[in-house]
Amino acid sequence: MKSPILLPALTCLLLLLIHLTGCQPAPQSPVAPPATGDDYLLLAEDPASGTFGYYDKKGAFVIPFGKYELCMTDTFRTYAVVLKENEFVVIDRQEQVLYQVFKYDNGPDFSVDGLFRIVQNGKIGYADAKTYQVVIQPQFDCAFPFENGVARVSNNCKTEMEGEHSIWTSDDWKMIDKSGKVVQ
Repeated sequence: MKSPILLPALTCLLLLLIHLTGCQPAPQSPVAPPATGDDYLLLAEDPASGTFGYYDKKGAFVIPFGKYELCMTDTFRTYAVVLKENEFVVIDRQEQVLYQVFKYDNGPDFSVDGLFRIVQNGKIGYADAKTYQVVIQPQFDCAFPFENGVARVSNNCKTEMEGEHSIWTSDDWKMIDKSGKVVQ
């Protein structure tokens, strides 16, 4: 006869092993760089608190649980997207903030055509989704994601409420290419 305690204990152990082996998906960054080389940090979640941190390949925590409100990059090589003081920002390995990521639908902007929007001093620009390098300096009041190699931007726009959502309107939209050159 089996012990009545053994089955629940085995179930708990199995669930713990599933969690520790990575079967539970971690938050994915829209701009995570490809995994190459051996100098990287990995994202971890503390199941007890729901907080995130980063550890190195030896298992030592470099960025402790809870330092950032949320960590979005699963493999932190050179740069990572984190939530700091209610803003999504890109940090380097020394945890210096490089720039703010444009907030879209309560999360960091998504990558389209290899670029995502960034914000600096209230202006919008674009960064490369693989390298995190600024491609088009923040200079626009309103800027949509790239689509088929072009993006709609304006420096003469208004933000208007449409129900619970806001929309941008302008009589002066321009189309730019990925170098920031006006094409229409």
